[in-house]
Amino acid sequence: MNALGVALLAGALVTMSAAAQQYPSKVVRLVTGSQAGGGTDITARAIQPRLVPAFGVQVIVDNRPGVAGMVANEYTAKSAPDGYTLLLQPGSFVTVSTQLNASPPWDPLRHLTPVVQVSAYDFVLAAHPSVPAKNVRELVAIARAKPRSISFASSGVGSNFHLAGELLKLTAKADMLHVAYRGSPPAVVDLIAGRVDTMFVHIPTVKGYIDSGRLRALATTGVKRNPLLPGVPTIAESGMKTYEIIGIEGIFAPAGTPANVIAKINALMTSVLSTPEMRQDWAGKAIEFAPNTPEQFGAKIRDEFDKTAALIKAADIRPER
Repeated sequence: MNALGVALLAGALVTMSAAAQQYPSKVVRLVTGSQAGGGTDITARAIQPRLVPAFGVQVIVDNRPGVAGMVANEYTAKSAPDGYTLLLQPGSFVTVSTQLNASPPWDPLRHLTPVVQVSAYDFVLAAHPSVPAKNVRELVAIARAKPRSISFASSGVGSNFHLAGELLKLTAKADMLHVAYRGSPPAVVDLIAGRVDTMFVHIPTVKGYIDSGRLRALATTGVKRNPLLPGVPTIAESGMKTYEIIGIEGIFAPAGTPANVIAKINALMTSVLSTPEMRQDWAGKAIEFAPNTPEQFGAKIRDEFDKTAALIKAADIRPER
């Protein structure tokens, strides 16, 4: 490299360093692949008002649903790697859906940079009251006796809710009919109306319907009972000891975003999520947050990618058409 090239490179590095030090200095866009009212949109709306004073700039939520998260993933990946376009996604929308719906093949840790995990939570398997099953054992018995007679809704192929159902089918050796929707809200509407039989879903989304008797809680998906539904057993308690599936959500940035910008976003997010008010809000939704580094979150995403690849293969999950 000649002297001019060296000088230009040095100047570019100085400019990038100065920009990183000044971050943030303009509007930050928080992109999500969820529909308005969907699971991750609810998370985004909960943290957005708290991010504004922490960041010192306006933070806007940008909903870009479609193809189980790939629309939002690709939009973010193609954005400038400067920290002003961030992605808030469920782990499944970054790992599973990218294996199913990306062309050419997508590597989440090559196209996106993990920043921080913001939540972890389990699901409830909810059933319409017309379903003649009071628990998972009875549901499985029906599904084994009459294959595909029990339907389960999801927010899309490759979503957490879809994976939870496929894992139940494999673990219980029972065949159920998957009905994919474009987002959680329409799926929940049809579940309440009885147009589908069951659904794995965020507990806060349907707790009111469970409490009123419009839906029946059969089991939850974590390793311990959920504090919002303490009387409802886990699927593991119901005889399938190896069953466990937990949803996670996290913040990602475009690949190439400077490390010091990533570190600053991580610190700002962690400060917001660690406040007593935010912890109380999360506890009310049975959501857990533990401070984590970008490296720790990245390791978890890679582990999720590998685990769900195995589930996709075992369940023979096919892409949406």
